[in-house]
Amino acid sequence: MNRDQALELLNSNLKNKNLIKHCLAVEAAMLGLAKHFNQNQDDWAIAGLLHDIDYDLVVPDKLDQHSKLGAQMLKEAGLSQDICDAVLTHNEMHGIEPKTLMGKALHVVDPLTGLIVATALVLPSKKLADVKTETIINRMGEKSFAKGANREIINKGPEFLDLAFEEFVNIVLTSMQEISSDLGL
Repeated sequence: MNRDQALELLNSNLKNKNLIKHCLAVEAAMLGLAKHFNQNQDDWAIAGLLHDIDYDLVVPDKLDQHSKLGAQMLKEAGLSQDICDAVLTHNEMHGIEPKTLMGKALHVVDPLTGLIVATALVLPSKKLADVKTETIINRMGEKSFAKGANREIINKGPEFLDLAFEEFVNIVLTSMQEISSDLGL
């Protein structure tokens, strides 16, 4: 499946524009990490783009099914087992630890992108270009800020990816800044 096909699949399953933007942010972050780790950029980007493919089908009453249904949908669409496993394990509600580097990256990138967006939105400019890595790191300590961004999972980034926390945040931020116009930020 190429990106255009994946985007078509995403848009046929998700209607919430902010959720679609979130998927684009995760795609960009996964692509940035794939480049950093010299991994298959297409697979990593597709995993990021489609990780919430089932969200409109399961929310709000079946959140415990989120990512299980998504992984099944992607399997039926012919995507690799690595992509399906990464999508399955990104939802911490299942208690399944990701085993592959792609799965680990998706698991920790998902909430970090939300924290980065929230950081941009409180700036006067509301622009990703004005967000600094240090600001995101400082916001991590503010428990009342962006409560939905699971810090426990974000903090697994260095362990899961064998990166310093600052480098991890910087790769994700820089990747998102590259598509800021697509994100409206």
